[in-house]
Amino acid sequence: MGMESKYIWMNGELVEYEKATIHFLTPALHYGLGVFEGIRCYATDKGPAVFRLREHITRLFNSSKVAGFRIFPFTVQEIMDAVRQTVAVNGFDECYIRPLVYLTDGGWNLTVDAGRMGLGIAVWEWNNYLGKESLENGIRANISTYTRHHPNVSMTKAKITGNYANSILAKTESVRLGFEEAIMLDPQGYVAECTGENLFVIRNGVLYTPITAPVLEGITRDSIVTLAHDLGYEVHEAPISRDQLYIADEVFVCGTAAECIALREIDFRTIGSGKMGPITRAIQETFQSAIHGRHPRSAEWLAYVQP
Repeated sequence: MGMESKYIWMNGELVEYEKATIHFLTPALHYGLGVFEGIRCYATDKGPAVFRLREHITRLFNSSKVAGFRIFPFTVQEIMDAVRQTVAVNGFDECYIRPLVYLTDGGWNLTVDAGRMGLGIAVWEWNNYLGKESLENGIRANISTYTRHHPNVSMTKAKITGNYANSILAKTESVRLGFEEAIMLDPQGYVAECTGENLFVIRNGVLYTPITAPVLEGITRDSIVTLAHDLGYEVHEAPISRDQLYIADEVFVCGTAAECIALREIDFRTIGSGKMGPITRAIQETFQSAIHGRHPRSAEWLAYVQP
């Protein structure tokens, strides 16, 4: 995956890609104190459009608050404008967008208040997080030996950079074992989420997804719930046990990077027919329509780069 672009937005100004650097002694690097968002921009008939931009930037502010930052030097609208500017100046029709808030210039005494906030926004072309074939064929996953964070150990509602060491450990283990993704259980032993995606189970035409208390409140997850309701499906938040995955008719995961992907196998057990099921397909196709400006929901969910 190439991450190169022409410019990166850093603390209020565009700088050349090679010059968008921070110092080695920035405490965010040493202690994992930063927060970020993953956002996508899609090509539409009206030009490039960012999917649910305001919701993502609002969550960036909320993550910063959860992490303990007290002063945010930019407004939500200013960051939204900066995202549009960064996409436009790099000339991308479709791209991934990464705003990152980080602790800088202090913080070595392990308090947020001793440092200052830095903010950067990078964009790059990134099309298929789990592989092009996964959209149609689905992927294989296993239950990780690593447990998802306890909500009072590491805040699960914030996209804190240090939290993702947990994801890296889990996914690295799964990939080395021959799978493409890891499913992580919460501290009580129920299904939580994957390393970067929320999870849905389908049984008898009804969708189930884990309760939000131990997981990230995914914006793609919220979009999928809305679209499923639009299509006439019931969606329930409920605890899900590991063995309920094995006997599901369909299982799929969703997230900004992964979008909407079926799981065809879990722990060497075939899920349903062993390929993407009809409900997952209907939701995936509807989601693709929405993000590319071809759905009634597109009007409220897309922020065009050139409004």
